[in-house]
Parts: sequence; C-alpha cells; structure tokens
Amino acid sequence: MPHDTLPAATGGRVASDSEPHPGGRVASDSERIETPSPGLDTGPSGPTRPTEQSDSERIETPSPGLDTGPSGPTRPTEQLDTELRGLDRLQTTAERRTPWWRRAIDGVLPPVLLLVVLVAAWQAYTVIAQPRPDLAPGPLDVAAALGQAWEDGRLQLAVATSLERGILGFLIAVAVGTPLGLLLAEWAPLRRALGPLISGLQVLPSVAWVPAAILWFGLSDATVYFVVLMGAIPSIVNGLVAGVAQVPPQLRRVGTVLGASRLELAASVVLPAALPGYLAGLKQGWAFSWRSLMAAEIIAFGGSIGFGVGSLLQQGRDLADLASVLGTILVILAIGVVIELLVFAPVERGMLRRRGLTGGTP
Repeated sequence: MPHDTLPAATGGRVASDSEPHPGGRVASDSERIETPSPGLDTGPSGPTRPTEQSDSERIETPSPGLDTGPSGPTRPTEQLDTELRGLDRLQTTAERRTPWWRRAIDGVLPPVLLLVVLVAAWQAYTVIAQPRPDLAPGPLDVAAALGQAWEDGRLQLAVATSLERGILGFLIAVAVGTPLGLLLAEWAPLRRALGPLISGLQVLPSVAWVPAAILWFGLSDATVYFVVLMGAIPSIVNGLVAGVAQVPPQLRRVGTVLGASRLELAASVVLPAALPGYLAGLKQGWAFSWRSLMAAEIIAFGGSIGFGVGSLLQQGRDLADLASVLGTILVILAIGVVIELLVFAPVERGMLRRRGLTGGTP
C-alpha cells in the first residue's frame, strides 16, 4: 500500500538501496549513513578492529625485582650480574697465585715420600731375608759405597764431567735439530724424503753408534759427543715436525696477510704456535742424550775420555762391587729426576699457564 509520507526515523537501521531517499532518490554509497558498533574505530572504509592503545601509549607496570630499560623489563639484576661474572671467569686466569715454596713442596714432596717408602721396604727385605751382601746389598751398604766415592772425589768428578757433556751435547743437538725440523716441516718434498730416515734414526739404539764412533774418532770426547748428538737430534726434529703439523692454518694466513716472509712466518708464527710439540721433543731429546751419554761412557772407557758417571759404573762392575754399581745407578736416576723437576717441568707449566690451558693456579 502506498504511503503518503516517509517516517522521520528508520528505527536505528541502515537504509537499504531500495528504500527511497528523502527527496525522491536512492541514497548513494557516499551518502549512506551507518551506525557504528560500540568499541569499533570508524574510518573512511567503515568499521575496523577494536580500538587499541599504541605501543608508545601503552603503560606497563614492572614486576618487583626487575630492571626496566628502554626495551622493557629485563632479568633480575643480581642473577644477571652473577652470570656475567661466571662468563668472565671462563675467559680469565685466576689472579691468586700459589707461593713458590708451596709449588716446590707439591712438586718435590711426592717423589721424596715414594723414595722413602721404597728404601724402607728395601731395608726391611735385607733385615728379614738376610741375603748375601755381594748379591743384594742393603741401603746402608749402598750409602757407604757412595760415601767412599765422595771422599775419594770420584763421585764429584764423575757427576761434573757427565753433566758438562750432557748439557753441551744437548745444546748442540737443539741448535742442529731446530732449523732442521723447521725445514722438514715447511718443505714437504724434503719431509717426504728425509722423514722416514729421521724416524729410523730415532728408533735405532744410540749404543749401536759407539763402535763406529770409536773407529772414527778413537777414545776421545768426540766419540761421546757424536753418540749424544745421534741420540738427541732425531727426537728434537720429530717433535718439532709433529708440533708444526698441529698449528692452525689460520695463523699462517694471518702472518701472510700482515706481510711476513717465509722465514719470518716460520720463526715468528709457526715456531711459537708449535711450542707444545717442540717442548715434548726437547724433553725426549734430553732423555735420549742422557741415555746415549751413559752408553758411550760405559763402553768407551780410557784413552783421553774423561771420567764420567758411566765410567764410575763400569769401574764398579770391574771390581764386582754391587753396592757401588747400585749407588751409581741411583745417581744417574737422581740426575734425570732433578733435571726434569727443575728445568722442564717449570717451563712446561709456564707455557700452559700463558696459553690458558691450566684450570687453576700452577
């Protein structure tokens, strides 16, 4: 049924396209009036998502015990500081250093206690079993033999002569073996050609060189030094080659980028980086040189060769004095232990500490 008049209000609903607009025409989209829903933002395109506060307008209340910064709440202060201190300790060495007397006691006391226990067991055996003194002398008999050698001056002369030969021969071996080891490590063709020969010389017992050295040099100190060098040089060379093989290639690249020449790279970069393997080779080289020296002094006796510890040992064998023989063996052992404790062990500890390879104080 036709209506004469249009109602003044539509009851809150949106006028449809079919309903006449006041004035006799249909309302266009731009003229259509929409009633927004509560809580919605209205824009040119109609209703959008519910109104929210922007990040800059949002106000957050920090939890108790938390630090707040530009980016919001962070971790508890005390916990964060503790974790940072723990990370710092992972990259730093403890500043507290053990006193030198404590380090000396820790290094000397254990072997001394073991020696006391062994001597006590030895003495107990001689008292209980009562063996023949010429076949199993006791500690008191050995001490008496060493005391007699000290009074005669033979012990001091023998120790001084052997130490002089051993140290001088070892230094010559270091001077020869170090450049030879670097040359083999840096020059692959030479290493492939000479490497097996060096390894074979290291395996060869140095006492096998004594007869040939006597024929070449006679009964002189040159025979002893030759045997010492042939025993020590292969060990030093192989130790250095093994140490250089473990050097990270990044260090070589850094040296090359900085403009180091081949010689500077080997002396200033490779050799310090290969120091652990080199030190192991030096220790083994000293052991071989000391053994070679004793073998040469025992066999090459007389002539112009001086009186060493090996000569003292051979003298006790000629006299069938087992107490003197055992005492000389103990002297040889003691010299090796003292060199290890006073020379190589401190150097090795210092090197490991500087490289951060020790977890605590040395």
